[in-house]
Amino acid sequence: MRRLILLLGTLIVLTTVGTSAVLAQQVHIVQAGETLFRIALNYGISLAALADANGLSAPYLIHAGNEIVFPGSNAPAPAPAGSAGSPEAPASYTTHTVQPGESLASIAAKYGVTYLQLASLNSLANPDVLFVGQVLRVPAPAPPPAAAEPVSQPVTSPQPATTTGTYTVRGGDSLAKIAAQFNINYFELAKMNGIVNPDILSVGMVLKVPGAPPPPPQPAPHESTGPPVTVAPAPVSTANTGGFELGGQALSFAHPGHMHNARMTWVKRQIKWHGEPAGNFQHVIDSAHANGFKVLLSVIGEPGGVAANPGGYYQNFANFLGGLARGGADAIEVWNEMNIDREWPSGLISGANYTQMLSAAYHAIKSANPGTMVISGAPAPTGFFQGCTTNGGDDDCYMRQMAAAGAANALDCVGIHYNAGIVPPDASSGAPVGSSGHYSWYLPRMMNLYRSFFPTKPLCFTELGYLTGEGIGALPGGFAWASGNTLGEQASWLAGAVHRLRGSGFVRMFIVWNVDSTHWSSDPQSGYAIVRPDGRCPACDSLRAAMGG
Repeated sequence: MRRLILLLGTLIVLTTVGTSAVLAQQVHIVQAGETLFRIALNYGISLAALADANGLSAPYLIHAGNEIVFPGSNAPAPAPAGSAGSPEAPASYTTHTVQPGESLASIAAKYGVTYLQLASLNSLANPDVLFVGQVLRVPAPAPPPAAAEPVSQPVTSPQPATTTGTYTVRGGDSLAKIAAQFNINYFELAKMNGIVNPDILSVGMVLKVPGAPPPPPQPAPHESTGPPVTVAPAPVSTANTGGFELGGQALSFAHPGHMHNARMTWVKRQIKWHGEPAGNFQHVIDSAHANGFKVLLSVIGEPGGVAANPGGYYQNFANFLGGLARGGADAIEVWNEMNIDREWPSGLISGANYTQMLSAAYHAIKSANPGTMVISGAPAPTGFFQGCTTNGGDDDCYMRQMAAAGAANALDCVGIHYNAGIVPPDASSGAPVGSSGHYSWYLPRMMNLYRSFFPTKPLCFTELGYLTGEGIGALPGGFAWASGNTLGEQASWLAGAVHRLRGSGFVRMFIVWNVDSTHWSSDPQSGYAIVRPDGRCPACDSLRAAMGG
């Protein structure tokens, strides 16, 4: 319904090492705390290319002292990191017949290889194109290890000298951030703690870490207009959270104290791509991390570019998103409200066309940084079109088109918007409008609808907000439906939404629309803002309580 476009005043460009310098050095010796992703970033090489040059597959576990060679160098590829150093016997192969709903990435995961390695093994020029019944060459399962010979004397197992401390997860932490504090790869930290999904942490979780824990950080200064901020919040119950996390869409970082007080661990920033290099937006990622947040980048491009050359634009846009992932973006939302002609070129609007872009983006992002979460663009919730045409479509049939095109194979989380709230978040009927029967007025019905299209994927609410003009002014005509909403209802309903989403078991993320907009016109963005013109944030206290205090 409204778009926040990030205005960039100063463009900060990442400096990378040229190819000639890489070839001259040929070998990099891994230092304590380095990851393959960070090495690739430092030398301006794609993560996938560097992994292939060294015979590594995800997760890319490397250790201090390993030798890393560069693509195109004359240095021999070392044995995979962590091996004994001797060459392995040639791998044996079998075949796999492609089944409905499979992608190259899902098949590769079954056989313990990357999708790029599988594409190379089968000479596939385009890894996005597979056919049901297609026969692929895949690695055969490894034989079981031979039984160890009995030993005549007791053997003392080496003690894990590094796992001597613990660390309690705080608001704003990520596994990668914690790992960096202890000079360890975040995959190794996940393995040490039996964590299957390194994207999911809960405040209060106690992790095993190498050595003694670092001293707690000094409390950050908070705003004088808001309540005191506790940087290390009291542990919250992790029961039934399902990895649920809260965040807010912010135009700036003017109110990190309010956001931390509300127990937000994510910040969403929207950027528009005009062909710039990804490095121009590195400061957005860095400032989010510096303020203690994981960052979701909602990225849109130019509809005119899509119209001019759809296939070429999809790949160029995907390459740009890959650059953001290499720069450390924790999550990327691929486009926004692409079912309406303001955001996607008229004549080309369809869930199938968008899924082509999403698939290219997914492969580029995961190749650059497997830890970056890929969220599908959330369509505009609407019944305006009464169906789907190439000039615009309602979100229900558009999502059905995406599902039929195989979008489930190219996303980690399903993007969804809800910002037409005029009833409590548990209501499924009774909206005081003429179109009260439409699902888009009701949070539970929106959740169930989107869940029905992608039953195996979590939902990510990348916009969810309640509009009120209280303390600001009369709402413009197009938003008169919210004239009865009060500031107290905004605070109460946002907290109620936390309870409903968190308790569902299938919602991964809730981004509050919005934190700090001051825009007030025919599109009253500041009426959704939880930080009000007088600097107060009543909703922050209710959100904090809903998240467990």
